[in-house]
Amino acid sequence: MPIIRSAEKRMRQDRKRRERNRVYHTRARTFVKRTRRLIAEDKLEQAAEMARQACQALDRAASKGVIHKNNAARRKSRLMKHLNKAKAA
Repeated sequence: MPIIRSAEKRMRQDRKRRERNRVYHTRARTFVKRTRRLIAEDKLEQAAEMARQACQALDRAASKGVIHKNNAARRKSRLMKHLNKAKAA
């Protein structure tokens, strides 16, 4: 535990930010997982809707600075590639 007051304040700020960021990060990961599961189950209509929500969640996480914008773009790209491949098959 820190002894210096500024370090204590920094710890409080970090804890608050971590809890706030975790919401966006977890939400994005959940939507991506759900989309992949629906693709695997061959429910492509539902998967397309879930992919849209996953893209929104990834964009929101990127805009908040939780993940890098290129990271969000890469994840969206891979997800859509996976979905389109399943639709074509």
